[in-house]
Amino acid sequence: MDVYVSLNDNRNVVSQIYRQLRAAILDGRLSPSQALPPTRELAVGLNVSRNSVLAAYSRLSEDGFVVSRVGAGSFVSSDVSGTMGKQHGRVQTLLRPRPFWASFPELEYFDKTPATYDFRSGMPDAALFPFPTWRRLMTQELRVSNQRIGQYGHPAGHPGLRSAISRHVGVTRGVRSAADNITVTSGTQQALDLIARVFLNPGDCVAVEEPGYPPARLVFESYGARVAAVELDEQGININALPDETKLIFLTPSHQYPTGISMPLERRREGTFVGGTTQRHSN
Repeated sequence: MDVYVSLNDNRNVVSQIYRQLRAAILDGRLSPSQALPPTRELAVGLNVSRNSVLAAYSRLSEDGFVVSRVGAGSFVSSDVSGTMGKQHGRVQTLLRPRPFWASFPELEYFDKTPATYDFRSGMPDAALFPFPTWRRLMTQELRVSNQRIGQYGHPAGHPGLRSAISRHVGVTRGVRSAADNITVTSGTQQALDLIARVFLNPGDCVAVEEPGYPPARLVFESYGARVAAVELDEQGININALPDETKLIFLTPSHQYPTGISMPLERRREGTFVGGTTQRHSN
């Protein structure tokens, strides 16, 4: 395997290799029983003599960090506990998130414990997904476009996908849109981030549903927007309760999160004409 080793100069080459490999083991970047690069290969990569690499490996072996197996190579010792790397704590970096984010707990969306019944919202039933068809089409596309696979695509998404989305929303939701009006993102959070960048200035008022989708509020607040929580009624967000200075509204009209309310057409039409030039956006 490849492991990062950088030599500052030609002095103390053996010590430099030794210290960097030892640090990688202690930090957990090299795990117990993991193979080290062959000495000849590492020597060529560093442009040093193989004897220098052999000497560094020998010191690691003497200190109990590495074991050698005849005909197999050198491996991180299985006696090096994973907790040993933790004595150094987290990797230190000068880059720190803004204090704003420290006030929120980490979101735990990924539960590794399987459940007999999964009632989490936003989690589709994988049994309904046509995996064989998807696999066949993916293989076909990779075979046809393998000459372009290393190039950047259109920043708004694959043109064919955007055209298909345009047709789909036109037929199923009555949305009049062309492919050029569609941008494909990696998920809701990236979409909200782009919307906030384009439409919001610090201090602008964004109305959200109460109760509503918490991560959306964090995105808007992170850009300095004032988030106004507007309570729901039996038809969804109460249009009459929107603050006069509202610049943008975040809604989940088709299946409100977390209540499941579907906003009727009459309420949606109300939102279209409220606020004059106020921009209204829903996910």
